[in-house]
Amino acid sequence: MSTPPRFNDSVEPHHLRLNVDEYDDIYVVGDVHGSHVELEHLLEKLALGPDDLVLFVGDLVRKGPYSPHVIDLVRQHDQLLSVRGNNEQKVIRGDKEPDWLREGDRAFFESLPVVISFDDAMVVHGGVNPARPLTDHSIEELLNMRAPDGDGYDGPFWYEAYEGPQRVFFGHTVHDEPFVGEHAVALDTGCVYGGTLTAYDYRRDRLVTVESMVTHEDRRDSKFVEPGWQSVSPT
Repeated sequence: MSTPPRFNDSVEPHHLRLNVDEYDDIYVVGDVHGSHVELEHLLEKLALGPDDLVLFVGDLVRKGPYSPHVIDLVRQHDQLLSVRGNNEQKVIRGDKEPDWLREGDRAFFESLPVVISFDDAMVVHGGVNPARPLTDHSIEELLNMRAPDGDGYDGPFWYEAYEGPQRVFFGHTVHDEPFVGEHAVALDTGCVYGGTLTAYDYRRDRLVTVESMVTHEDRRDSKFVEPGWQSVSPT
């Protein structure tokens, strides 16, 4: 097995390392944002076997209407694991107090790792700064990374300059289509905004998507990235 990535003392306690050989199929799913119906449809399409695993890039909640349903679905199934997203972090900090928040939900968010790694891959919500080693990243940076030397959706985006060594699966930055590169895979395809919910099939190097049933929140076209480098077609 490959050497696990190294993080600093604040991040490492929130790093979950998995043994890739313990699972048959592994899927990584983009931002759900309370889109419970679409998530159920995607899981039906994946047709999970008993030794399959689904990893989420965070932002399970907020913006869409069914956050409690998504929380319960992930909590009730050992085959479903998620990293923490910036929207979970906002609830943990108390910046957001959604009316659906129940006893135990905040504790669940706090229990989510910031990083899940396996083989030569890692899952984080936002991304990494390609100019610095992982040991120099804070939790907030891993949750919110988008354009470290730019201006949000005006770019340039971190993954345009990132050259590994880990292949990073991430969400946070909304793309009109998934971006699949050698060292980075962007999976937030705007389901809550009327786009799609996307899963990457790690074993087969393919994408699996379902269309959004309804637009829960409007978003300007300028807040969608057109990657232009897609290398894998969705099914």
